[in-house]
Amino acid sequence: MSDWLYFGLATVGLVVVTLATRSGMWLLPASVELPAAVQRALRYAPGCALAGIIGPAVLVHDGAVDIGWSNHALFGTIVGSLVFLRTRNMLAMMCAGMITLTLLRL
Repeated sequence: MSDWLYFGLATVGLVVVTLATRSGMWLLPASVELPAAVQRALRYAPGCALAGIIGPAVLVHDGAVDIGWSNHALFGTIVGSLVFLRTRNMLAMMCAGMITLTLLRL
């Protein structure tokens, strides 16, 4: 299979899957409702997605889990989390985490 054909099929496949999953709820009739258990579970989806993205980015380096003094991203995340727990301010959390990360890298 040529590279362009593979690229085209992959692109079309991704478009179809994206449209099907993202527009599925709009295509259903209004009378269809999700069960209460599913609605409760969906409240945790954003947090789980963030944990799935941030966790590996902070904890995994060179293919191995790095929980040590040289992991500056881990300390930036810890400081940012503590600032957020104290202030409940998202901007303060990001600034504190990034300042910590930058100072440790210097």
